[in-house]
Amino acid sequence: VRLQVQNVEKPLYRGTFHCFQSIIKQESAFGLYKGIGSPMMGLTFINALVFGVQGNTLRALGKDTPLNQFLAGSAAGAIQCVICCPMELAKTRMQLQGTGEYKLKTKNYKNSLDCLIKIYQKEGLRGINRGMVSTFIRETPSFGFYFLTYDCMTRYLGCEAEDSYVIPKLLFSGGMSGIVSWLSTYPMDVIKSRLQADGVGGVTQYSGILDCVRKSYHEEGWRVFTRGLTSTLLRAFPVNAATFATVTVFLMYMKSEDSLPECEPGPVIPQPSSL
Repeated sequence: VRLQVQNVEKPLYRGTFHCFQSIIKQESAFGLYKGIGSPMMGLTFINALVFGVQGNTLRALGKDTPLNQFLAGSAAGAIQCVICCPMELAKTRMQLQGTGEYKLKTKNYKNSLDCLIKIYQKEGLRGINRGMVSTFIRETPSFGFYFLTYDCMTRYLGCEAEDSYVIPKLLFSGGMSGIVSWLSTYPMDVIKSRLQADGVGGVTQYSGILDCVRKSYHEEGWRVFTRGLTSTLLRAFPVNAATFATVTVFLMYMKSEDSLPECEPGPVIPQPSSL
């Protein structure tokens, strides 16, 4: 987030590693966890919603095909925006508080919940849903590629429950799914972060998505849309490896050996016909 929204005329960070060093030096290791309250409040519900919607949509579509995997994932991504957008708004505001051009400003928010409450009191529902359209544009195809990649990877690697290497295979498949999903829509994530950070310092720069795209490109060129990509990918692999592997192993554990002879691809381990 800090790399995505920093002032191009007075950049604070030269890159991912320098940003990491600067945060620890200036704010201690706790600075790396600024805004963690928002993900902790929202991610449980988001993942439950995503995997639940994806599994039910896949069953409703009837056949487990690559296209249906993409459509089911896209449906899950679209629906979870209702929770994801306010959560990321609070996270973004908390992570930027007291840094850069906001350093001399008073500390507006005590925590993520206080952040959302104050935004709601000042701007209403529209305020806490700032960046909803850009979040929707990012999440819908991103989750489609997310589940499609996992399905293809697990099929290609041949995940079987009795395979002694099934856990490493699931971890690798999940990690690669996370990387592909972020690469597919990353430029929109940059725009989303800039829109949600807009106005924090008291000055509003963008009137909407297209205006943000135009001004960002005009001032910084096409590279602006890859700002922070390295740190995002470094995060994406372990996070999504753990997420997918945990869900898959849990479902394998919950199913009897007779009903689950092998680890089928996708978060819903058995195919729709067996459910």
